[in-house]
Order: sequence, then structure tokens, then C-alpha cells
Amino acid sequence: MKILWVNPNFLHPTTKGGQIRTLEMLRRLHRNHEVHYATLESDEPEGKARAHEYASQTYVFPHRAVSKRSPAFLGQLLGAVFSPMPLAISRHFSPAMKAALTQIIAHEKFDAIVCDFLVSAPHFENLRGVVLFQHNVETMIWRRHTENSSGIRKSFFRLQAERMFRYEQNCCKDSSLVIAVSREDAETMRAMFGIDHVADIPTGVDLEYFKDRGGTGKRFDLVFVGSMDWLPNVDGMKYFIQEILPIIRRTKSDCSLVIAGRSPHPSIQDMAAGDPNITLTGTVPDIRPYLWESSVSIVPLRIGGGTRLKIYESIAAGVPVVSTTIGAEGLPVEPGRHLLIGDDAASFAAHCCALISNTNQGRSMAEESLAFVGASFSWEAVTHQFERLIANAKVRHNPSELT
Repeated sequence: MKILWVNPNFLHPTTKGGQIRTLEMLRRLHRNHEVHYATLESDEPEGKARAHEYASQTYVFPHRAVSKRSPAFLGQLLGAVFSPMPLAISRHFSPAMKAALTQIIAHEKFDAIVCDFLVSAPHFENLRGVVLFQHNVETMIWRRHTENSSGIRKSFFRLQAERMFRYEQNCCKDSSLVIAVSREDAETMRAMFGIDHVADIPTGVDLEYFKDRGGTGKRFDLVFVGSMDWLPNVDGMKYFIQEILPIIRRTKSDCSLVIAGRSPHPSIQDMAAGDPNITLTGTVPDIRPYLWESSVSIVPLRIGGGTRLKIYESIAAGVPVVSTTIGAEGLPVEPGRHLLIGDDAASFAAHCCALISNTNQGRSMAEESLAFVGASFSWEAVTHQFERLIANAKVRHNPSELT
């Protein structure tokens, strides 16, 4: 197949779960198919330099998303009050990319076109004949932001959730096929958006890559892995540090935590600065040592959608997991067998303490989880499912159908 894949970012450096999922599948698709990759320019030279690993041809378009920490972002926030498009979508829009894609689609005759992430959708004249690859139900994320906020933030999140719902519903209805990353997400989209052209693929993991080769000592009691400029992760770690960690320290006063992920939010930096047993790594070249050197992997998320690759990666690294229900959402894991679930601060803390103190329990859970994940969730199997789905999606080539 000749595939057009549209994503707002290059896939290196790989620091986000969605990047990992796309990269692992595209690498495998690229072995047998001609992949054309369209994206926005990046300040990271590694992105363009390594695109050949998953793409036959790359189209790069000018755009600079305003930093959320800059004064210009305040102007975008004010403008978002009046714009019908959600801010999370509009701030990554490139008019140059949209104009070029219209011509590329009309002339290149692709067998499959993939809109990777909802944020890529504005770059298409319309989504007829396009597969929309949904790593999350974006509306659900914004509704959960609303539930976990107060004051003016709550009002802003509510407004953005309403706009995201209308935008996401229209995009899902217009596309030829929606692919979700879990059965739960697919069912949510059917009910929420009134669509039936939705399929799902599971989350995969590279078992060999994450396998602990042995000889790694434990430096940390707890590890959290994730981009620390993503609001659900920021909220989850604030919740953990403020409400859960103090309970754990009643039992283990020196409990240590490493937060391994890029761009720690200032609020998390402030919390860590006053606690010698909290380590912030920022961007790391390899996440595996932080998993191998930790006793328990935590996923204390209250907001989010899609599936958390960090859980499968922790399992593949041989680390037992404690999560909230939302953190483990969409994964076919069995609480009490493959991981422990704590949906309030006391139960989450109790599970962490139990696994830290009882290494045999943690080892047994990790081994059973690894056997379960290894049997069904390799990236090869996931990619094969995705390949079949996009091969059956109908692409329109007539330029008149693009307007």
C-alpha cells in the first residue's frame, strides 16, 4: 500500500505514549508499504534525521506552537473563549500544511490515509476517505479536567469540553473509519458520538526491549513514568504527592519517588524542591533503568483517555503496578492479579506499602502479568490488525470530493 500518515509531530525524540504507539506500528508498516509522513517542523534535529526509520518520504510544514509558559499563550487563552475550535486543536494548526495536503492527496493516489490524533484533523479539507486514529477520547479528557477543577479553571475547562465534544463528534462522523486504542474507547465513541464505523486495536509492548537483564539494584521505592507537561500527568502527580505520599510515609518515612519524564511542570518542581526523597529527571535518553531500579510503578491518574503504555512497559520491565481505575482504563488486565487498583488515597497508599515491603508479592504479580501481556500484545500482532483495518478503508481521489 501507499500510505499517507499525518501527525503534528516527528516521532523522535520519543517521549510520549502516543508517539511510541505510532512509531512502533509505522516501523513495521514501513517494512512492507510505502509510507508518506506529513508533519510540522520541529526544533529537535533528531526528528527529521530519523524519519527514514518509518517513512519513505517526509513532508514538513512551518509552524511553532506557542509555549504554554509564554505571555503569548495568555492571548491564545483569551482568544479561545470566542473561538468555536477547541484550543487544544487550534494551537497546532498550520494553514500551509492544510493547503499542501489538499494538493498532495489529489495527486499522489494513496491507498490509505491516516489522520493520527484528532489534532491533525484541521489539516484536511474533510475527512471523507480518511482513517481517524484516536489515541484518546479527547472529550472525556476535558470533561475529567472539569470534574477535577474549581473556580475559573473549571469554567474554562467546561467551555473547552463542550467545544471539544462538538468538534470530535463531527470529525468522527466525517471520517471513513475511526480506530480506537481499546474496546472501552470504541464503545464510548459509539455512545457519545452516535457512530458505528469504529474499530479498536489493543496496546502493544516491546517485551525484549524492556526485559531486565538482571543485576539491577533498587534505588527507588516508587517510579512514575510520563511526560510531565501533559495535564493529566501533572494532576496525577500533584494528587499523589499531596494526598497519597504522606499516608505512605506514616509507614515508610523515607519512601523515595522518581518522576521520570520530560518538562516537569513548575508546580511539580516546587513540590520536589522541598523533598529530598523526590527525584525529577526531566528528559532521559532511556526510561528503562528507572523502571528496573524501582520497586513499584505508580499510575495515580484521575484524568485521561486511551490506554497507558506505561503500564505495559512496567510489566515488561518486571515492575509491579499500582494504578487508579482511570489509569488502567482500556487495558484487559485483571485487578488483584496483574496489578493493584486504588481509587482513593488510603487504598492506593496501602497497595504501595504492601508491594514495597513484600517483594515476593510484587515479584509474583510481575511474573504473572508478564506472561499475560507477552501472550497477546506484541507490536507485530497489533500492527497486523491495524494494517487490515486501513487496507479496507476507502480513499477518494477525485479533487472535487476534497471540497
